[in-house]
Amino acid sequence: MYRKNIKWIAAAVAAIVMIAGTARIHAGTVATEKPMAGINLSLDKYSDAVLAEQEKEETAQQETEVTAEQLTSKGAAAITTLESTEKSSDKKEKKGISHLKLNLKYDRLGVAKVDSYLNVRNKPGESSKIVGKMTKNSGCNIYKVNKGWAKIVSGKVKGYVKASYLVKDQQAEELAKKIANLRISVNTETLNVRYLPSTDAGIYDQISEEDEYDIYKRDLTKTWLKKYVSKHCKKSDLRNIDTKEMYNNLENWMCISIDNEKAFVSKDFVKVTFNLDRAVSINESGLASKTSSDSSDSSNLTNMVNYAMQFLGNPYVWGGTSLTNGTDCSGFVMRIYEHFGYSLPRTSAAQAGATKTVSSGDVRPGDLFFYGSGGVSHVAMYIGNGQIIHASNPRTGIKISSAYYRTPVKIGRVIG
Repeated sequence: MYRKNIKWIAAAVAAIVMIAGTARIHAGTVATEKPMAGINLSLDKYSDAVLAEQEKEETAQQETEVTAEQLTSKGAAAITTLESTEKSSDKKEKKGISHLKLNLKYDRLGVAKVDSYLNVRNKPGESSKIVGKMTKNSGCNIYKVNKGWAKIVSGKVKGYVKASYLVKDQQAEELAKKIANLRISVNTETLNVRYLPSTDAGIYDQISEEDEYDIYKRDLTKTWLKKYVSKHCKKSDLRNIDTKEMYNNLENWMCISIDNEKAFVSKDFVKVTFNLDRAVSINESGLASKTSSDSSDSSNLTNMVNYAMQFLGNPYVWGGTSLTNGTDCSGFVMRIYEHFGYSLPRTSAAQAGATKTVSSGDVRPGDLFFYGSGGVSHVAMYIGNGQIIHASNPRTGIKISSAYYRTPVKIGRVIG
């Protein structure tokens, strides 16, 4: 009888151990992460609160989005989205694991640690051809590091950079959580941007799928919009707008920044991601491909573009004219031309009036692109290959963009 009891107790203990072991395995399976393809920037180990919430929830799929205000006020812990992982072998969805969704895919993250920009070359070596530039805090995927050079891809640019100027691996992921910006990209070839969040509002500008744009306010409220209207709008701006309908449909709109200006886009035609800047492509041999037949003129324009590129990544300061300490858009253009003996007016509107209009088919490096709504309010310099360099806004400073990231109101050429 004693032996039978011992056997019964042993069997019971074994059963309990098996059940407990099964429970532990199940819990481990739920907590195991299978990274999204190309994105391994998991935040689960940095947010105990998120993990605790996941253990409580029994839903198969969760998605949580954050506002631009959370990006700045709550830090990296708030910059998370919950997504479901791949189905388990029994076809049941695992619980969502938190990830930071970025605008680039990578297996090994690198972030440019420079004051202005980092040259990307076609081969490892200081004398190799420059094919792109990474500005401060730009992100990339590192393929390998060999003899002090890192083979990378960033956006559309592939090449080699000095590895010592990259923050890598875990340090890069920590940095990315602090510097990633909430931005939009356009799902159509062009998108109308409006003065107010209504299709009845006037068209402020048109933006392109070739670029990305900062979000000023993602989730609009009646209180916020009423303050915005009282500060920025006249009664005539509301004349053809059904304001009741506008205020009742704010969830379908967001406010974005274009350079230093504010406007509204429909959420239906944009994609929101957390972004690191990416490298911009540079084709040095093609910078002056559309200059005049005069070789001295061609050389002068090439030198002008190369001179302007030296200040890539330097700060934007409204009203400033210093290429190193801070300048606005017109101050930047004025100083570049001044260095080569040309005198331009101080403001973008005055510069537009002082230049000869040329067609987009005749554009050449050194020409000025003017942008604005109801008048000129921004200027940039064309550098070739469909690109411009400009002092854009306080966040990005002096940067390179697609020449048609917004619709130019004039393309001008400096004569004399």
